[in-house]
Amino acid sequence: MSKIVIVTDSDASLPPPLAAEYNIRQVPITVHLNDEVFETGVDIDDIKLFEWIDREGKIPTTAAPSPGKFAEAFRAAFDQDGADAVVCLTVSGEISGTYDAARMAATQLVDDKSITVVDTKCLSLAQGFMAIAAAEAAQNGASVDEVVAAAMDLQDRVHLYGALSTLKYIAMGGRVSTLKAEMANLLSIKPILSLDNGKLDLLEQVRTRKKAWARMMELLELAAGGKEIERLGIVHVTALEQAKEFEGLLRQRMSCPEDVLIAEFTAGLSVHGGAGLIGVCAVTAR
Repeated sequence: MSKIVIVTDSDASLPPPLAAEYNIRQVPITVHLNDEVFETGVDIDDIKLFEWIDREGKIPTTAAPSPGKFAEAFRAAFDQDGADAVVCLTVSGEISGTYDAARMAATQLVDDKSITVVDTKCLSLAQGFMAIAAAEAAQNGASVDEVVAAAMDLQDRVHLYGALSTLKYIAMGGRVSTLKAEMANLLSIKPILSLDNGKLDLLEQVRTRKKAWARMMELLELAAGGKEIERLGIVHVTALEQAKEFEGLLRQRMSCPEDVLIAEFTAGLSVHGGAGLIGVCAVTAR
């Protein structure tokens, strides 16, 4: 039986211990703080990121991993993990050049190896849950095509919603005016985001955190349509206690899996959402 190793990138929001449990290699998205370059999950996390942002008063830039970083991960999968083949599942190409970098590594930098690169059209735990589904299929002896199919089977039944705590950080990045952000914060407006065509875009705006959380739960119920939720995760940006509080409210409202994953959004994504973001991601049954 051939061994297939899954590679993804850190925008999958998978906690390192969980990724290690499934033998998933994560290639880090980079964050550029002035002249310094940090790797998500290696030498920067959400807390360190927003300490820097609040101190400097500006938003750093992020970048896809280089093809060389993917080549390193692919070679490690073959040389260290004993892989016969690699399936690489990247963050949506609509928001990042990560897919292109992985493709370049697979076709130009690593010779005579079976490497399949797939654009998940997803991000955060939507992408992460796809990577886990692929890893489970690989562990059960699936072929490369079957591993890819197992991941892509989630694409139309994974649902991701997020509620911003503030527009302060979006304003710092120039995507809305400072005045608009200040007015929104004054009125306690909480934008709700949803996964749409490979991007996390504004879905609607509600007032107060309580109403935003209630609306996210309502959207999740509507998306599930009465079907069982097979996987459930909550992501946050420097808001672990709020994430736990949201989990408690969610369990009161609807039937949840016994294990609910709580994870950092991770720096490559968090820089675009801002501190205090709470998101929920669910995979519903067919």
